[in-house]
Amino acid sequence: MAASLPVQTNQGRDAVPAALFNVCFVLFVVNAAFFPAAYFSHWWIFDENGLGIPTDFVNVWSAGQLVLDGHPALAYDWDIQKQVQVAVLGQSYPGNFAWHYPPPFLFVAALLAHFPYAVAFVGWAAISFVPYLAAMRAIVGRPFGLLLAAAFPVVFTNTLVGQNGFLTAALIGGALYLMPMRPVLSGICLGLLSYKPQYGLLFPLVLIAASQWTVFFTAGIVAVVMATASWVAFGTESWQAFFHWMPMFSQAFLTEGRAPWWKLQSLFALIRYFGGSEQLAWIFQWIMTASVAVGLVLMWRSRISYPLKAAALATGTLLITPYLFMYDMMVLAIAVAFLARIALATGFRRYELPALACALILIVNFILLGVPGGLGATLIVAGLILRRAGPWWQRQWMSHAAPAAA
Repeated sequence: MAASLPVQTNQGRDAVPAALFNVCFVLFVVNAAFFPAAYFSHWWIFDENGLGIPTDFVNVWSAGQLVLDGHPALAYDWDIQKQVQVAVLGQSYPGNFAWHYPPPFLFVAALLAHFPYAVAFVGWAAISFVPYLAAMRAIVGRPFGLLLAAAFPVVFTNTLVGQNGFLTAALIGGALYLMPMRPVLSGICLGLLSYKPQYGLLFPLVLIAASQWTVFFTAGIVAVVMATASWVAFGTESWQAFFHWMPMFSQAFLTEGRAPWWKLQSLFALIRYFGGSEQLAWIFQWIMTASVAVGLVLMWRSRISYPLKAAALATGTLLITPYLFMYDMMVLAIAVAFLARIALATGFRRYELPALACALILIVNFILLGVPGGLGATLIVAGLILRRAGPWWQRQWMSHAAPAAA
């Protein structure tokens, strides 16, 4: 069993630095004020002509509509999906907003499709924000966690397009926070994350390394139950369609680059953005994936503090996947929350707040200028985690170097 999370107090060196609080407060005000203003100014959901603005959420609502119409497997057909989306928005658009989630997520889409498009859009952003807030508050261990959660700059990106980054971050944060104390609940969170399987790939390795068998088997049971329920509800055809269209989706976005490379925040996409070949990008991506996996297994088998392990795993989930849009970098907020918990208990090191400011600038530059800085922000947070774990890395190196020297 991993060590429990340390108790937080509110005295002395663990007070929230004024600079951190002020920056978070300003970002929170920006996030909170923008969307009501944008809606009434016709910059969000509907344009000045009353037509729907083409964006990611339309694929969720349209997939749900096809489920309600009795055709769940057709949600994966790009042409049919687009016909439904054009009817919903009242206008066409270039490209596709394709549905590519496993069938269990059709339950969520069908529920949202019961409501008018705008109501579902706002409701989805608001409701999925609640468990994310709860996870961040629990991880940080004090009310400041709520402000940090609402201030995180990716909140803007996720809400703007109506994506599911809040839910992904909440499930990963919940799984990591609950693991030492409530392994069954942790496993349930992890099992629910199977709707985005690319972010759960590291967890089996880490759970085996840490002998977290309750979490491991609970997550597996929940994932199987979800898959079975979706098979009963939506039929075999929905799973067949999912596996049929998945290679086409991979071809379109990871080979052809139908989504501009700057929108993806992975090492793979950054190499393609600067003109590197697909083969070169895969080589570097696999090297990073293997390195992160090995490092996390060693870390989770060590005796370093649990919050550092959790922060490292949250960060690692972002580094190993080539398919990473900015809205899914909501998961980086979980890693930052664990770092904040540690820093508020032991004191911030002099370089940590400037480093987090640099990560903030990289994310804001993506939002304002379209610069793919997400990988840089993730690597900065990873560096802070490794720096905190520095004594462990030194002991690991010395333990391997001593026999060789002898």
